[in-house]
Amino acid sequence: MPAPTCFSCHKTRAALRRPRSGQALCGSCFCAAFEAEVLHTVLAGHLLPPGAVVAVGASGGKDSTVLAHVLRELAPRLGITLHLVAVDEGIGGYRDAALEAVRSQAARWELPLTIVAYEDLFGGWTMDAVARSTAGSGRSRSCCTFCGVLRRRALEEGARLVGATHIVTGHNADDMAETVLMNFLRGDAGRLARGGVLGSTGEGCALPRCRPLQFASQKEVVLYAHFRHLRYFSEECVYAPEAFRGHARDLLKLLEAARPSAVLDLVHSAERLALAPAARPPPPGTCSRCGALASHKLCQACALLDGLNRGLPRLAIGKGRRVLQVEPPQPGNPSLVTSDPVAPAEPCTCKQPKDKANLCGNGGDRAGATCVSQCDLSPGNGEDRAGATCISQSDLSLGNGGDRAGATCVSQCDLSPVAE
Repeated sequence: MPAPTCFSCHKTRAALRRPRSGQALCGSCFCAAFEAEVLHTVLAGHLLPPGAVVAVGASGGKDSTVLAHVLRELAPRLGITLHLVAVDEGIGGYRDAALEAVRSQAARWELPLTIVAYEDLFGGWTMDAVARSTAGSGRSRSCCTFCGVLRRRALEEGARLVGATHIVTGHNADDMAETVLMNFLRGDAGRLARGGVLGSTGEGCALPRCRPLQFASQKEVVLYAHFRHLRYFSEECVYAPEAFRGHARDLLKLLEAARPSAVLDLVHSAERLALAPAARPPPPGTCSRCGALASHKLCQACALLDGLNRGLPRLAIGKGRRVLQVEPPQPGNPSLVTSDPVAPAEPCTCKQPKDKANLCGNGGDRAGATCVSQCDLSPGNGEDRAGATCISQSDLSLGNGGDRAGATCVSQCDLSPVAE
């Protein structure tokens, strides 16, 4: 059966059927429609005012490549200036090839390019070094968390370096739908409420950010790159397979197979989400160390770096952040960090029996201690109870002065030692 005539120009044979609308279009008409939709997103959302100096986050992948190309085509109509900013995360065997693709794009499109590196910005830390630091702590899946936070900070620093007034990133509709799913699954109401907006307005000292491709599906991004003959780097990051996002992506594919509009439905749902006053997060403050926006004493980037520098990478994520909001460790026991160094010890408030079956059994726990029974956590000394999950001293230390070399110390606010 011959292909139908293009729905738009009615002259050329259609080359594709748009996933979102079902229209049969030729390659040229599809690309023109794609660019017009991105232009509408930018203008309707007042994302990039005339005269803006725009730092385009360039990774060499399909999304950032398509974003840079589209904005380059639209720049005269928008009255903006573009500058590519790439981040070298320090991932051996992966990032070098991606940066080469970015350099090739910059040369082909005659756009200025600036590359900033984790190693220069974060005291010598690279993603490979972070991965080695977290490898023995049961946190291999957290590499993407570290990388995402540090890359965001690096892109901000790179944008300031080139004098940019705005930052744009290539997140597409599939990326945003995955983020919405992840925030639902985590119960993260604060991020869920912010996930649907097209960008941030630049609170405090942060530069405004936006996502012009937020309503473009991943399929259409790939199709645009195909018809425009764009070359991009397509290898997956070596740390990506362990990321939680992969599970959200698999779930999204199943949902999309059952309901093709699921991706955009999730994105628009996040746009319209309104939290009850009691559930709204407090307004952000500023980081006491770097001055960036922060919901705690330290911003997420500084908290993660603090954990890495202290040798406590797994305490830099989630509940462990409260341990990192304090001054350096006490001289008497450099491994021990408490969430409140001046608070006096108080009796444990746990209702469990005070015996050796509980890790809070010495009666000297600090306020807020989390009790963990031996049936859930065993010190790995050969006396484990049936069904216990063994954690060796090389992975977990109880902060009692007898820590083994390489132990990761857990503060009293999270886990208190067994009385001997």
